Amino acid sequence: MTDGILNISNVQISGSVSCVPKTIISNVKNELFNSSEEALKFVEMTGVKEKRHLEEGVLVSDLCFEAAELLIKKLEWEKDEIGVLIMVTQTPDYLIPNTAIILQDRLGLSKNTACFDIPLGCSGFVYGASVISSMLTSQGFKKGILLVGDSSSLLAYKEDKTSAPLFGDAGCAIAFECKEGKNINFKLWSDGSGFKSIMIPDGGFRNRFSEESLHVIEDADGSKRTKINPKMDGTDVFSFGITQVPREIKSFLQQINKDVSDIDYFLFHQANMFMLEMIRKKVKLESSQVPYSITKYGNTSSASIPLTLSLLGAGARNKKIAMCGFGIGLSIGCGYFETGDVFVNELIEYEG
Repeated sequence: MTDGILNISNVQISGSVSCVPKTIISNVKNELFNSSEEALKFVEMTGVKEKRHLEEGVLVSDLCFEAAELLIKKLEWEKDEIGVLIMVTQTPDYLIPNTAIILQDRLGLSKNTACFDIPLGCSGFVYGASVISSMLTSQGFKKGILLVGDSSSLLAYKEDKTSAPLFGDAGCAIAFECKEGKNINFKLWSDGSGFKSIMIPDGGFRNRFSEESLHVIEDADGSKRTKINPKMDGTDVFSFGITQVPREIKSFLQQINKDVSDIDYFLFHQANMFMLEMIRKKVKLESSQVPYSITKYGNTSSASIPLTLSLLGAGARNKKIAMCGFGIGLSIGCGYFETGDVFVNELIEYEG
């Protein structure tokens, strides 16, 4: 690593499968809003026309399981070839054990598979990709699967106008393998002084769950939540997004000797459309370079980058792709990789 850049040699991303629930929630007809005008204003600002919610009894691990099964099948991998399985999520099946270990058994992977979770949201895919890529080059593993997903709709309080209409659910599986001559670049950034900007105040060990944790708090705009639901300081997050994020992206591209014109697609964490468009313009990216998934699937937290990738389908083959996840922490993760002429890339609905 030099100047904050992590250069991973002889590793490639071979494919990605994203899985979304079948239940569609429309914000245009969302009863949370007091009027159709309020609903349309929210849609215009955030870009979230609709999103997907998990059905009763389904977890994000179920989405990741279906995505991984199809990915392994399409790649024609032998399951005993997979040496590492990492799950990036803030909505695990249990507090303990890690969900990745449970999925190792469900997927029928070898007991020699290294399995663990990374509890990170917005920037989680890029952080997870950097970890699994590093393990492939340094630990002797040849192939690995990165699972990312969050059921953020279950975290948000149903009467919170800032969170409930914004977040959707999705789970993804991404394949990494050793490949001579292929490289992936990363730059990771953190500022823990902003940790209160996006947080769930109660339920951890600093502020343990209590009866008071369930008391409903109402904001001036009528939004409601409890202390076990996400709370976001919109002003702080917006300022961070339109100032620090473009700065880090420009620095990253400069450090890996890439110009914006070299990039076929730039995949962003799908925070909200207004912020994303401001970032795009500051980085001087063309609209055609920046695909969005937020309009149909909402803010899907850690899954938003690979979900956006999956929307490209076969169009993602033989492409130069940059990415940036940003948010909770506060944290930023930038990455760059190139795909080949064989690249599995699909979007499916959960069948159960």
